[in-house]
Amino acid sequence: MRYYIIAGEASGDLHGGRLIKAIRALDTAAIIQAWGGPEMQQAGATIVKHYRELAFMGFAEVVKNLPAIFRNIQFCKKDIQTFQPDVLVLIDYPGFNLTIAPWAKKKGYKIAYYISPQVWAWKEGRVKKMKSCIDHLMAILPFEKEYFLNRWNWKIEYVGHPLLEAIDQAQQHPPTQLPTSQPIVALLPGSRKQEITQKLPLMLKVSSHFKDYQFVVAKAPGLPETFYTNWEQQYPNVLFIAGKTYDLLRQSQAALVTSGTATLETALLQIPQVVCYKGSAISFEIGKRVIKIKYISLVNLILDQPLVEELIQYKLTVPALTASLEKILAPTAARHAILEGYGKLRRLLQQEEPASKKAAQSIHALAKK
Repeated sequence: MRYYIIAGEASGDLHGGRLIKAIRALDTAAIIQAWGGPEMQQAGATIVKHYRELAFMGFAEVVKNLPAIFRNIQFCKKDIQTFQPDVLVLIDYPGFNLTIAPWAKKKGYKIAYYISPQVWAWKEGRVKKMKSCIDHLMAILPFEKEYFLNRWNWKIEYVGHPLLEAIDQAQQHPPTQLPTSQPIVALLPGSRKQEITQKLPLMLKVSSHFKDYQFVVAKAPGLPETFYTNWEQQYPNVLFIAGKTYDLLRQSQAALVTSGTATLETALLQIPQVVCYKGSAISFEIGKRVIKIKYISLVNLILDQPLVEELIQYKLTVPALTASLEKILAPTAARHAILEGYGKLRRLLQQEEPASKKAAQSIHALAKK
């Protein structure tokens, strides 16, 4: 069978890599062409577009890059028609994928969507379009199945969360030891240039308030080493590492984490955290008017409670970060409550079979129809 897979971010590449391995276990003759990155390429896909060319975040940034986005859309449509897949697999990345999906449906391609767009947070009107063009929708958050069924009368599949596979695999081996004897605070500033530039300088300034701790920055995959050079020179006492985020987290006492997938990874690795978000002023003002969720972190959303502290936009300051970090570094009731909540979170996400295996079975079955 021929599979065309589109993932537009680092997290999509991670989940796409595991999905491809699971597809190949079912279909040893699978031919897979994809938009993604090193994880999907290593799993056996031919990568036609790297996700680093697609990483535009925020309303203002998207508008500024519209010409590049339109070129990517046209390239994608042409490439799909040339490849002629048995099934088109879309992974998250809704702004782009929900533009491709209606076109692909009209052309007669079967469409599976793995990692449902978070329409319960904003742009709920997208659901009508999704129902009309997606043959099989797979969700990874436990409340999404009920949301689609009760609100939209759409029976979708909940496959569990694919991060559990990555976390469990990482914990089968001892972590690579980092070059420090001090207790560690992990800094996870994000995967895109724009979000790192907004948040990393604030995180680094916090390090000067904790002389007894080693601060370590997790570099984003896909970005050039030179991107971090100025910060490395300004903060020689801070370590910068690449490709060892899980090793870093497993050895950390606490973490400052950019909102997104990393908040869930940190929670599943049982590391107390402070969640950070800061975008451009225009993007934030627009976002707060259209996004209708109580929390910004996946941890709090899934648990439906403010388990981890969220410092958003104007609240994200060096004094606020410093105070929040102090609260969770010490063996306080706040730290204990976070760790206890993480246990509940894992139980909500755990399924009998891995998410990628369940998703691959559904995708393979759709391709064979």
